[in-house]
Amino acid sequence: MAMGLFRVCLVVVTAIINHPLLFPRENATVPENEEEIIRKMQAHQEKLQLEQLRLEEEVARLAAEKEALEQVAEEGRQQNETRVAWDLWSTLCMILFLMIEVWRQDHQEGPSPECLGGEEDELPGLGGAPLQGLTLPNKATLGHFYERCIRGATADAARTREFLEGFVDDLLEALRSLCNRDTDMEVEDFIGVDSMYENWQVDRPLLCHLFVPFTPPEPYRFHPELWCSGRSVPLDRQGYGQIKVVRADGDTLSCICGKTKLGEDMLCLLHGRNSMAPPCGDMENLLCATDSLYLDTMQVMKWFQTALTRAWKGIAHKYEFDLAFGQLDSPGSLKIKFRSGKFMPFNLIPVIQCDDSDLYFVSHLPREPSEGTPASSTDWLLSFAVYERHFLRTTLKALPEGACHLSCLQIASFLLSKQSRLTGPSGLSSYHLKTALLHLLLLRQAADWKAGQLDARLHELLCFLEKSLLQKKLNHFFIGNRKVPEAMGLPEAVLRAEPLNLFRPFVLQRSLYRKTLDSFYEMLKNAPALISEYSLHVPSDQPTPKS
Repeated sequence: MAMGLFRVCLVVVTAIINHPLLFPRENATVPENEEEIIRKMQAHQEKLQLEQLRLEEEVARLAAEKEALEQVAEEGRQQNETRVAWDLWSTLCMILFLMIEVWRQDHQEGPSPECLGGEEDELPGLGGAPLQGLTLPNKATLGHFYERCIRGATADAARTREFLEGFVDDLLEALRSLCNRDTDMEVEDFIGVDSMYENWQVDRPLLCHLFVPFTPPEPYRFHPELWCSGRSVPLDRQGYGQIKVVRADGDTLSCICGKTKLGEDMLCLLHGRNSMAPPCGDMENLLCATDSLYLDTMQVMKWFQTALTRAWKGIAHKYEFDLAFGQLDSPGSLKIKFRSGKFMPFNLIPVIQCDDSDLYFVSHLPREPSEGTPASSTDWLLSFAVYERHFLRTTLKALPEGACHLSCLQIASFLLSKQSRLTGPSGLSSYHLKTALLHLLLLRQAADWKAGQLDARLHELLCFLEKSLLQKKLNHFFIGNRKVPEAMGLPEAVLRAEPLNLFRPFVLQRSLYRKTLDSFYEMLKNAPALISEYSLHVPSDQPTPKS
């Protein structure tokens, strides 16, 4: 019984275990799922292979780009090294060029070697024979010409100066008597300048140049602004300046109220209402340009001519001659007309002193080139005429008795004047001749200016001038010339300035330069005949006096 029950239980348990619903067979669906899994695995493997190929291509591309970048960087480094080396070489060349240029300028400020040689007659050519091989009259002819034609003019100049000085004193005194000291400009005593007061005037008629300084009424003063040379100054305006009218008791330069417009309801606590900048009408009375604080040359010209006219009317009854204006473009160009028909021209030039120096601002000079760019009405020309006269007087004390320096200048000025009458005026003036002489006086020893060396020094002066014309360069004697003696007392701003080339118009105007050069050589060609004619044909076999 028990055995049978055991068998029945065993059969039941076996049936239960083998029933498919309770314990399904694991490999019942293998054939179907395995094929699907294999297909998926193959597809995934293909994707992995494709991704691997793409990654390999990307890596190869990145490697190529990296190599290319490294190659470009290497080429860039090589180019930079080459560029740095080239820049260094260019810089060294530029420095060397500048050193050579500075050395050349320093050694060419003086006359050319042919003019300063040990022997007076050994003058190598300036790209040819000096003065184009033209010869000047000998020493005897020059000496006779000077005695016959020039020395007499010097004596006449002394008498002319004495007469004009007395008349101008009377004229200016009459002008002062008509002025209101509270509102009008104050006129000071005149100053004689230029050739008549330097004793080298030869041209006829004799012409005196007199500076007449003037100052503004109180409480105003003139504040000059020099333009010798500067970073923002145009080259054609160097040597000029402007003059600002400011209050002496409240300088507008030191307070913002003089530089900006305050509102009607605002008040400067420093100056108050009465100390503000003068109204427009007052500035016009102070001869300033319209809406400006700067002195106007045209206003000064009108004021000066009107004042002179009024002054002459007050004293005309005392003199037996008439007074009239000469050149309309010059404010003080006057002419005395005698009843005999003769006349005596002279220039009264209104000027403004630059601080406490001997520099003066002038509205116009007769020698100012008309071919240049017209200046602004507030631009004033800087004149060194007083310093030039002082330098010549000081130099004369160190020269031998009867020195020939002024004789050279007089003869050269005489030749230039006659040539200008033949062919018309050129770009060369007597002021250029004087500038060349001043340079030579500074470079030559005092013993070289003995009276017996007149012919050698005249040849040297003309040679120096020829060299300057060929180079289109003649520096102003004072501006930027550090060789000028300190005893002259030039302002520091003038000494620190860059040299001013008086021949700069020749660089810009070729026609003017060609005309000037042709006129210069024509003057040299005509010189022997002209001097001989005025010397009454001195015999060529006349013995030459010893120096």
